[in-house]
Amino acid sequence: MAVKLGKQKMEWFRIGHYTFFVGIFLAIVAAFFRSYIPPEVLITTLFILGLLVGLLNITAKETTPFLIAALALMLAGIVNFGLIPGIGTYIRDMLSNVVVFVAPAVIPVAIKAIWNLASER
Repeated sequence: MAVKLGKQKMEWFRIGHYTFFVGIFLAIVAAFFRSYIPPEVLITTLFILGLLVGLLNITAKETTPFLIAALALMLAGIVNFGLIPGIGTYIRDMLSNVVVFVAPAVIPVAIKAIWNLASER
C-alpha cells in the first residue's frame, strides 16, 4: 500500500512538472504570436496551468524560494521593456505572460505557508 501511495504521489508531481514546462513554453512562445491568440484564451490557459503548478508541483521545502522568485518576477513585470528598440515588446509580452502564469501558482503555495505558520505553536 505504501509503495502504491508513493508511486501515485510521484505521478502527480510528474504531471505538475510537465505542466510547469508547458506553461513556461506557452508563455514565451505566445509573446511572438500575440495577434493570433485571443487574450482571454491565453490568460485563462496560463492561469489554469499556473494554479495546477502551485497545487501539484511545489513542495514544502520549495515554498520560500518559490515565493521569493515569484515576487521578483512580479516586480520585474513592472519595468517597461517596451522601450527597448526592436525586441522590447517581445520581452515585455514574455514577462507579462510568465507573470500571468506564476501569479496563480503563488495562491495555493502562499495559503499553505500561512496555514502552516498559523497552525504551528
